[in-house]
Amino acid sequence: MDLNLRGRKALVTGASKGIGYATARFLAQEGCDVVLVSRTAADLSAARDRILAEANVSAIAEPLDMSQSASGAILARKYPDLDILVNNAGAIPGGDIESVDEQRWRAAWDLKVFGYINLTREYFRLMKARGRGVIVNIIGAAGEKMNANYIAGSAGNASLMAFTRALGGVSPKFGVRVVGINPGPVSTERHVMLTKLEAKNRLGDPERWQELEKALPFGRAATPEEIAAMAAFLASDLSGFTTGTIVTIDGGLANRTG
Repeated sequence: MDLNLRGRKALVTGASKGIGYATARFLAQEGCDVVLVSRTAADLSAARDRILAEANVSAIAEPLDMSQSASGAILARKYPDLDILVNNAGAIPGGDIESVDEQRWRAAWDLKVFGYINLTREYFRLMKARGRGVIVNIIGAAGEKMNANYIAGSAGNASLMAFTRALGGVSPKFGVRVVGINPGPVSTERHVMLTKLEAKNRLGDPERWQELEKALPFGRAATPEEIAAMAAFLASDLSGFTTGTIVTIDGGLANRTG
């Protein structure tokens, strides 16, 4: 399907791997010029090079730490004319309230929760002034199906869900859309790390993590490309009446009983 995105400009955070890379790649294949943002310059450059080898678009690697409050303003000054912003950078640790101390909790929220808020603030202002633009927040299904063993993530994701719905409710007045995606388990390096922690808590052995995969819908985690496809669709005019909405892609886990 042609999403009619050719010639538009998108910025994706956390774009060196996982969902962020898959989203930047999908948008590039749809004809978007892309700015890739991540903390690790080497990984980011490699991701950019792979995208340039596949798509005839502009792709820029911009190594920045989105946990730093100044990063949003830096990006807005350098790339003020974005059509699409995808907030994706985040690494909230697993663990219960006793195992995640204040320092780790604050550091994680500085990257994901305040990272999303600060960058959205900058680009919402610019998009308002132009009367167009789309902001897609990749959040996480733990914000709607709470997990005490991922308590910092559940609380942070729930906050970003409320943020997305509140801003997306008022944004049509300015010609802007704000939407979110709540991925469930996705086959990334981070997913393996969190599943190993769950295996340690439930089975006593982190190396038995693949046993837990069998209980997932369809017997697997989602692929990053499945999340990326939804992000691109939501960013396109084909989804032009969608705002203040969060799409859950978790194979039905949030609605599973028992």
